[in-house]
This record gives sequence, structure tokens and C-alpha cells, in this order.
Amino acid sequence: MKHFLDIHVTSSADLRAILDQAAAMKAARGNAPRATPDATSPLAGRMVALIFEKPSTRTRVSFDVGVRQMGGETLVLSGGEMQLGHGETIADTARVLSRFVDLIMIRTFEETTLTELAENATVPVINGLTDASHPCQILADVMTYEEHRGPIRGRKVVWSGDGNNVCASFLHAAGRFGFDFTFTGPPVLDPAREAVDFARANGATVAIERDPQRAAAGADLIVTDTWVSMHDAQSARERRHNLLRPYQVNGRLMAAAKPDALFMHCLPAHREEEVTNEVMDGPQSVVFDEAENRLHVQKAIMRWCLGV
Repeated sequence: MKHFLDIHVTSSADLRAILDQAAAMKAARGNAPRATPDATSPLAGRMVALIFEKPSTRTRVSFDVGVRQMGGETLVLSGGEMQLGHGETIADTARVLSRFVDLIMIRTFEETTLTELAENATVPVINGLTDASHPCQILADVMTYEEHRGPIRGRKVVWSGDGNNVCASFLHAAGRFGFDFTFTGPPVLDPAREAVDFARANGATVAIERDPQRAAAGADLIVTDTWVSMHDAQSARERRHNLLRPYQVNGRLMAAAKPDALFMHCLPAHREEEVTNEVMDGPQSVVFDEAENRLHVQKAIMRWCLGV
């Protein structure tokens, strides 16, 4: 049994095997209608629990469709439908779910919820997102970059804005896949120190550059994310907008990067806030390829977890 909890606790060899599997499965499907089953059914007879304590579009749809394409069944649960960590301990929830399903994906808030679930489950657990990381997204991002530009090793990735959970997973990926990473944003929103230290300890060059134009110089990929969370109060939203406005990804910032640089965003995007329409809809944007690849990567992650 293998859990997929984070990029930095998964070996480079296993991550590469997941990406290779994802690419092979995507190619095998070709242009088949979305509800057409895969040629093989590796999840036939399997039940997958999808737990959402946080709202979701891409994570929910991609996991649900992926399980069905591979011949399995899904049980979708929201935080309001469960007693996770409230009326029942997380440990007991893990033990109970393990009697009914073959695999658990959870999208939650606290990292401790994920780890406690994994420690007590007797089936594999997948991290669909926590406040600390978003590993499924970043594997899709690496897959997307390599589809368009070849190996990501040795490339320069620039993150502009808030050093949040997605940024942390990009730093973990820098350590595992061998690309360089530059963060540009205000000091109060710097990425997690542990993520920076991990990337550097594993050979990645990590830079913090406050000037976004200087940061973007020579970039192969520029990435951003929303400036505010759906849970932020209005006062927090206003403060963050004031802090982050200089780090908007716009035509001027993309012009500072390499001519063939790509732009990514994990979505949903707040257009004309963290990124302009010009960039989102421009020729360097691969945001919808990136979103689609969540499906293929997560199918490969589930197969890796179950060994099928």
C-alpha cells in the first residue's frame, strides 16, 4: 500500500513513473468521447471515496471522471455530510472508510487531517489539497510543461505573488525534478521556509527577488495563483490586493521572460487581478491544457497507489 501525500515524500523515480504512466494513458485515449472507458479497466471492482472539506471544480471532476474511465466507482462526500474530526475522530473515520472503499482522496484544510487519516487508514490515501500543499496540481503542471517544451530539468520557473500551498509544492518539485525556482512577492507572503530548504537541499537553485521584472528575466515558465481565498474577510482581501498588485502577471512581465516562456495558473483565476486577460488568453498560456492534465496525472497516481 502506497499513499500519495506530498511530492517531497515521494521519490523522484516514483514521480517520474507516475508522469510516464499519465502520458501513456493520455495517448492511449486519443480523442475518445469522455465517457468512453479506457481500453483496460485497472480500477474495475474498486470503490474510491472522494472527500471534500473544501469546495472544488477541477479536483472533483478530474478524480470522478478518472475513476469512471478506469472502470471504478466513486463515493463523493462533503465535509458537511461527514463527522470528520467533529463527532468522530479522524482516526476512527479512517478505520471505518477502509472497510468500505479501496482508496481515499481528501481535499482538506489542515495538514494534520491528511496525515492522521493516512496513519490510520488501511487503504491508500491521496492528498487532493491541504493548506500546506497541492501535489496533484504540480504533477499536472510538470506534465504540461514537458508536453510543450521538453524536460523541465534545468529550466527556470518563476512564481509571482503569494507563496502559498501551490507555491510550496512547486518548490518540492524543484527539488525532485531539478529545475530552478525564483519567487517574487512581498516579504510577508514568502513561501514556507521548509519548502525552500527542501528544494535547496536537493540541488535546486532557489532565489527570492522582490523586483518582478528582474525575477522574470530568462524565465521558461511563469506561474501565479489567486491573491485571496474564498474564506478571507473583505479587509484581508483589500490588504492582499494592495500588497500584490505589483506582482500581477501581465504582458509587461511576460515580455521580461524568454520569448517562448509559458504561463500557468492552477485556476480558478480572478481575471484582471493576479493575471490579465491578455496573458490568460494569449499564446503563451497553457492553463486549460494544465487543467485537463489533472485528469491524466490523477489516474496515474491512483494506479500507482493501488499497484494496478
